[in-house]
Amino acid sequence: MTRILIIGLSTRAIAESAVQGGHPVITLDYFGDRDQRTLVENHALLRDFGLPFSAEALLQASRRLDFEAVVYISNLENHPGVVEELARGRVLLGNAPAVLRRVRDWRALRAFCRRAGIPYPITLLPGEEPDAGPTHCWLHKPVRSGGGHGIRPWEGESLDAAHILQAYVHGLPASAAFVADGKRSVVIGLTEQLIGQDELGAQGFAWCGNILPLTMPVAEMAALLQQVEEMATRLTRHFGLRGVNGIDLVVADGPDGCPRPFLVEINPRYSASMELVERAYGVNVFSLHLEAMAGRLPDFSLADHLQSQGAHVGKGIVYARRTVTLPETENWIEQGRRDIPFPGERIEAGHPVCTILAEGRGRAACWNHLLASAQAVRQEIGDKLTS
Repeated sequence: MTRILIIGLSTRAIAESAVQGGHPVITLDYFGDRDQRTLVENHALLRDFGLPFSAEALLQASRRLDFEAVVYISNLENHPGVVEELARGRVLLGNAPAVLRRVRDWRALRAFCRRAGIPYPITLLPGEEPDAGPTHCWLHKPVRSGGGHGIRPWEGESLDAAHILQAYVHGLPASAAFVADGKRSVVIGLTEQLIGQDELGAQGFAWCGNILPLTMPVAEMAALLQQVEEMATRLTRHFGLRGVNGIDLVVADGPDGCPRPFLVEINPRYSASMELVERAYGVNVFSLHLEAMAGRLPDFSLADHLQSQGAHVGKGIVYARRTVTLPETENWIEQGRRDIPFPGERIEAGHPVCTILAEGRGRAACWNHLLASAQAVRQEIGDKLTS
């Protein structure tokens, strides 16, 4: 069987999916978490190679590994040149570098959204700052975005080539997961995004988890899903998207007062919310990805799952409020924790400690279980919530 390298910032969730699907994989990421190393052959930039995180460091370390195919995840979509080098002489199981260059280019994406009638926040490029009128709040965002890091309110300064302006849309942050074959797409999940939640230690616009499903009245959800499905199909056909992909959205009222999905960003690779899709709907996302790369899409109806939805499922990222040294973490996986650090590991303030998973009968119950789990983590590591 073909030996597949999964590579990116944090590979644990997709590695779990690959192992459960029976696929032979090795992983290369920054963290090298304890639970991942019980699953697969894992290599970590810092722990094994003494390298800081960067796309170039991942490429450098990959040259010491033996693999025939590669699957990339966050944030390599921002580095198509690195993806090109990774795939040289190997099978690329993901969107091609040419696709990445187009879909992550806001000039090209903005133009297509205008033509296709896809709602998106007003987005301004360098030189267009005079168009940033006072009727909107404006966000200063990195072009190579990821996880909400580096986003802040705009203070009127000129843009450089590495940043854009985007009008803030008041609404519910959400994400859609879909699988595509270059022409067709199937939406497999709609989730609420948790952004900057102080209870989880996140600040600003930092992503810190998801809750599935998106909580909305039935009729509004049906209409929203139809709009998201149309959006995914149009994006797939225009950009030639393949495999599993994600869309960051804000659900806000349109001119008619009905909820509409505003496209904030396309993530042309496996994304974090897909772990919840797998847990809730019993699909294997890694297998879906490989099947789609071969031109085969699943017989899957998200509408049917939403109508028969049981428990809400959620994941949260617990960020350290102060610098801590980890105690013994051997039993953490049994407590619904993932991305588990090794005992004695030092976690700096503002950095992620671990992922927590929870479920509940309804959104509120799921959220409360996430909060209880986060508090338990803080108590164990001596990083208790402060008033």
